[in-house]
Amino acid sequence: MSSKVKPGLGELLRYVGELVDQGAEEHYRDIGLQYRPRYTPVLRAMSAGAETVTDITARSTLTQGAISQTVSLMLKDGILARHQLDDGRKTGLHLTRTGKDLLKRLEPHWAVTFSAIGDLEAEVGHPLLQVLTDTAQALERQGFGARLKEAANHQKDAQ
Repeated sequence: MSSKVKPGLGELLRYVGELVDQGAEEHYRDIGLQYRPRYTPVLRAMSAGAETVTDITARSTLTQGAISQTVSLMLKDGILARHQLDDGRKTGLHLTRTGKDLLKRLEPHWAVTFSAIGDLEAEVGHPLLQVLTDTAQALERQGFGARLKEAANHQKDAQ
């Protein structure tokens, strides 16, 4: 009989992410919405005034590459369209009619989502969003690779 190996941080983060995405996708189906959860950061940033990939990246915690990939999918799905900005140097993005309709349907869902997060945080007894925000900020200050090297050096010194 084999026992489970204690999961590491990356494994647990991926698993929790999968559980959250599965639940969100199930809820989208329940409300009759064909929607990719990865679109949420882009739509939320655009509803807050973002107009370029750079603006969206600045308003999210995702990389510019991830935002660009998501924007490409949203352009193909007819949610976003490109337009020339006044300065002529950059291309802007705007919601299409489909995108605007989608946003109207999603905004109440996002309110429900944050309510569900609050309930989850109360159940587990930890402010999950704050813990994850603090963790991300700590890893931005010193990456996990550097932390691994430091831990390895501490182990060498202890031997």
